Amino acid sequence: MYLRKLCGKNNISFVKKGKPRKTEELNAELGRLHIYSKVDQKNVTAWLGLRNDAAHRHYSQYTEDQVRLLIAGVRDFLTRYPA
Repeated sequence: MYLRKLCGKNNISFVKKGKPRKTEELNAELGRLHIYSKVDQKNVTAWLGLRNDAAHRHYSQYTEDQVRLLIAGVRDFLTRYPA
C-alpha cells in the first residue's frame, strides 16, 4: 500500500506490536507529522471510505462521477507525494 511506502520514506513505523497498523491510523500519523496537508489527509479518508464501500458491494453509496474524481485525486496525490 502506498501509505506504507510514504511511512517508510519518512521513518514512520507501519507496524505496532508486531501487526500492521490500520490504514486510517497511518493516514492520521502522516497528517499529524505534516507529511501532507490536512486537506490531503481528509481526501485520503474519503478515498478509503469509497474504496471500503466498493469492497463491500455498497454500490448505492457512491456515483460513477465520484469514482472518476477519486481516480484523478489519487493520481494527483501520487505525483505530489512520491514514495
